[in-house]
Amino acid sequence: MTPSDGVPVGADRSPCGARRRRATVHPGAWWLWSLSLGTAATRTTNPLLLALLISASAYVVATHRGDTGTATAHAYTAFAKLALAVLLVRLLFAVALGSPIPGTHTVLTLPEVPLPHWAQGIRLGGKVTAEALLFAAYDGLKLATLLICVGAANALASPARLLKSLPGALYETGVAVVVALTFAPHLIADVQRLRAARRLRGRPDRGLRGLLQVGLPVLEGALERSVALAAAMEARGYGRTVEVPARVRRTTAALTLGGLLGVCAGTYGLLTAEGGTYGVPLLLAGVVAALAGLRLGGRRSPRTRYRPDPWDARAWLVTGSGAAVAALLSLASARDPEALHPGVVPLVAPGLPLWPAAAILLALLPAFVVPQDRKDPQDPKAPKEPS
Repeated sequence: MTPSDGVPVGADRSPCGARRRRATVHPGAWWLWSLSLGTAATRTTNPLLLALLISASAYVVATHRGDTGTATAHAYTAFAKLALAVLLVRLLFAVALGSPIPGTHTVLTLPEVPLPHWAQGIRLGGKVTAEALLFAAYDGLKLATLLICVGAANALASPARLLKSLPGALYETGVAVVVALTFAPHLIADVQRLRAARRLRGRPDRGLRGLLQVGLPVLEGALERSVALAAAMEARGYGRTVEVPARVRRTTAALTLGGLLGVCAGTYGLLTAEGGTYGVPLLLAGVVAALAGLRLGGRRSPRTRYRPDPWDARAWLVTGSGAAVAALLSLASARDPEALHPGVVPLVAPGLPLWPAAAILLALLPAFVVPQDRKDPQDPKAPKEPS
């Protein structure tokens, strides 16, 4: 039922509520923006350009991650810690296992472990050179930047909103992921509740014994919730499909499989220097075929969406800014590979190429075109303005 003002019953009629809905950007746009920055990170090992990519993503996350809620807002910090761990592990491997990069500046010498003849090419210990450490740092920083970009996508786009926007062909997969994302916080809350109860009773909550006595009730509660949820979903008609002709099913399978193979081959071509000519056409053809297959596959599971996220001009600007960064850095990698991949032999300080650095600044566009979400002044949790 809708009153005379045109606003549905139960909806937020406050100006802040309307402004918050208008400020919402499609979650797919944030994911495409973040993955484009990750693609740009794979095209260079220049630490200055990678630091610019990390700074751009961090600035956008710092200004807009409050729109997704508390759970996803901390995803960027978790991925940043994981990226730092990956960088340290890469350096540790370079120290312990050596590197094929020749070097003349010895940093330290470790005791070398003799290996059998069938392990030729593998070294444990020995000389550790500055050139090998620098090469490992460049390589690890590239992977760390890619992880941070994925963390930005998780912090900027709520997984529930993203799964709500999936096509009908991925309906079952989306439901499974939503259930998994819903059950994970419940498991953590059960573990914390049971450990607190055992501490209040003076019983141990650590060690193997405590783990077993806490884990079994948590597992029992998870199984009970699973059975109850399965019964509720079955009663509401989840999983029912409509009849689709065999010809449409075969065409859908062929398009989806061919599209995924094209995407894999195109991605491999983009990541290798030899496949630069065929990588982009194969990737585009695979994406088009996969989207066509998903479109046809959606006919077997028709469904509706409550308040679907619109793909508006802001979503196009967010996606376009990330795609522009990826395209310009790919072009720079082909035209000036020495600037985007600085050498380590001999040891030289990496330079900052001007126009690739200016291209990375385009990633800051979402921070200015997407308005920030503001708290409702009537919300008791909102910070009060100083008098």
